[in-house]
Formats: sequence, structure tokens, C-alpha cells
Amino acid sequence: MRILWYILIFVSLTSHGGARGPDSCNHEAGLCRMGNCISGEYMASYCFEPIILCCKIFSPTTTKS
Repeated sequence: MRILWYILIFVSLTSHGGARGPDSCNHEAGLCRMGNCISGEYMASYCFEPIILCCKIFSPTTTKS
């Protein structure tokens, strides 16, 4: 049964549709994560749609005085 999940993930990764891929995510200072982004990050796009997300860190807001 476990091998079926690996096959499903592999097929999903090879036919990722409109996703831009991990190279694009890494180039734009993002990280590919499976499932959900961690605290302090937001989903910017997909590395492999719909399983692996491209997560970026929230940038600190700067205020002018």
C-alpha cells in the first residue's frame, strides 16, 4: 500500500501542470515545502502542484519616521 503512495506522488510530480518548479522558487528566495508552509511563511506559488508549495518568509515591514 505504501508503494502506491510513492507512485502517486511520482506521477503527480512528473505532471505538475502550470507549476513553475523548484528552481524558480529557490531563485526567488523561497523554499519548497510539502503540505503547508510553516509559521512566519506564506504560500507564494507551487513547486509541484498541488502537493508541494513554494513558501516565502514574511518580510519585516519598515516604517519611516
